[in-house]
Amino acid sequence: MNANPYLPDMATIVEVIQETHNIKTFRIVLNNEQRMKDFTFRPGQVGQLSVFGVGESTFVINSSPTRKDYLQFSVMRVGEVTTRLHQLQPGDQIGVRAPLGNSFPVEDLKGKNIVFVGGGIGMAPLRTLFTYMLDNRKDYKEITLLYGARSPADLTYKAELPEWTSRKDVNTVLTIDNPSEGWEHKVGLIPNVLLEINPKPKNTVAITCGPPIMIKFTLQALKKLGFEDQNIITTLEKRMKCGVGICGRCNIGTKYVCIDGPVFTYAQLKELPSEL
Repeated sequence: MNANPYLPDMATIVEVIQETHNIKTFRIVLNNEQRMKDFTFRPGQVGQLSVFGVGESTFVINSSPTRKDYLQFSVMRVGEVTTRLHQLQPGDQIGVRAPLGNSFPVEDLKGKNIVFVGGGIGMAPLRTLFTYMLDNRKDYKEITLLYGARSPADLTYKAELPEWTSRKDVNTVLTIDNPSEGWEHKVGLIPNVLLEINPKPKNTVAITCGPPIMIKFTLQALKKLGFEDQNIITTLEKRMKCGVGICGRCNIGTKYVCIDGPVFTYAQLKELPSEL
């Protein structure tokens, strides 16, 4: 971060990937070569992307710290800032304030089985940790990825799915809500498929992100499977506003998502006013 936490770094968009009809992935490079070379972050941390004259919004850095050619952010078009972001092209300038927030406990997760449960754009924060673990595969035991969406067209990172499903050291399960012609994977709602694949809770941590309704029923499924609250992790980065604990708009009870989060265990969330 700059000494002034409100001052963004200037960056250039180097690639734009159309993920779905309303989600684009942006790969960016900081204009200051030394800043880009020295830039570090932890899986789960976020950045504020700013379109000058329009505003800024929070997005997880979904590239991995192990891959430093660019920073990657995925943006769903839902409002004024994200609509303007979707109009940008390679070569355009953008502001970046990052890294912000806490991160997934990668050190504490070493030696454990990991179950990722992602829905739709919720795969973005999981992708950074998933990729990080693939690049440090020996540090983690069994890795399961359950990723779903309404339809095949709503799945993000389609270019990477063949690699994920073909790897022998990862159990990747894809699902969609309803049957679709040519679909060769699971059909069913994510919580139901989670119960079907039946991951064992012993020495296992579950990490989930997706639409609130999906998270709600995924948490219920994980509890039914016997997962302890402290072994369930989720992320609430969409609550973040200023990112540095000043504006107070992301507070949940006594906690600030931008300072105490955005990564929380279910045990931590249960002590706060309901957010799921």
